[in-house]
Amino acid sequence: MGEHALLSASGAERWMNCPPSARLEEMIDEKSSIYAKEGTFAHDLAEQKLLNYLGEMSKTEFNKRLKERKKSKFYSKELEDYVDIYVDFAIEKINGHKTGIVFVEKTVDYNWICREGFGTCDLLILDGDLIEIIDFKFGKGLKIDAKDNSQLKLYALGAIDNFNFIFEAKKVRMTIVQPRLDNISSEEMEVEELINWGEVEVKPLADLAYAGEGDFKPGSYCRWCRVKAICRARADENMKIACMDFKLPALLTDEEILEVLNQIDELTKWTKDVEAYAFNQAVNEGKEWAGFKLVEGRSSRRYSDEGKVAKALLAAGFEEEKIYSKSLLSLTKLEKELGKKVFEETIGDLIIKPPGKLQLVPEEDKRPAVRSSAEIDFKEEF
Repeated sequence: MGEHALLSASGAERWMNCPPSARLEEMIDEKSSIYAKEGTFAHDLAEQKLLNYLGEMSKTEFNKRLKERKKSKFYSKELEDYVDIYVDFAIEKINGHKTGIVFVEKTVDYNWICREGFGTCDLLILDGDLIEIIDFKFGKGLKIDAKDNSQLKLYALGAIDNFNFIFEAKKVRMTIVQPRLDNISSEEMEVEELINWGEVEVKPLADLAYAGEGDFKPGSYCRWCRVKAICRARADENMKIACMDFKLPALLTDEEILEVLNQIDELTKWTKDVEAYAFNQAVNEGKEWAGFKLVEGRSSRRYSDEGKVAKALLAAGFEEEKIYSKSLLSLTKLEKELGKKVFEETIGDLIIKPPGKLQLVPEEDKRPAVRSSAEIDFKEEF
């Protein structure tokens, strides 16, 4: 098996909604971002810890590997703390299945639904009539919900096909652990319901995607697509909004304004993706764009070595008071230094949190609605 499946579980939301994107992505080499590499490192550390707990790796070997990983540029105590939140949760689940079989980083294939489809479960537990799947998400950019999660459901279909001849599972429990967003989300499904979803909903779309057929359909899932910056369908969709006449905003109807508000987030993302693509081509591929050029941006002066600067000034006879300034630590650093309890007891009544800047967001945003500035001003006048 290759490193990534064409119809990957992680990309299922995209290729199920936009089937031809799967083949279109093959045109672009996949480049791993710094965030993806950090996530891979966190997953690797979690795997070592769980293998050690399960006795599949000796303590000596684990300590040796941990020492090596602490030399990585991705390692930090904060990262390990987040990894431990997932590991502790995983161990709690493992201990809750005394008779179950546990797999760490287990590859499962679901090619009976999606041709050549496979993926890797971070933690897979088989116990009687229950299949339990736990997925570790290290990212903090977007909260991921386990409910109706196509990635987890494809993993489950793979586990059913690969192991159900032994266990005859009747139920699947799927959980996402996203410690950096304090997010733990679960969903349970009957195996029969899951198989029906795979055969009726997924397979027809998977067949289209594998063949590179079907309709292009831009959406929020484009953010993970490798061709998002140069996809014509996405460009056409966003240009519908970009081509509206903004010179006379007062003449736009309420319906037109709502259309813009509903699309503006995707429009902004699209323009930034195109800009990033053009910049990358210019810097790394020598591409010249007519009417544009690469220039150096403004920069600020800085000390090459603060220690040497201080030493030179002190040697020249300047007093410390003239070259150093003192200021309080930031709130976050001070709270960490004192501890939350002491921090609150000592200066809690001296901490204020002014209201945030008003924003206009979609109704599904979980933050509570507030009154407009006009409403507040009107009330204060009376």
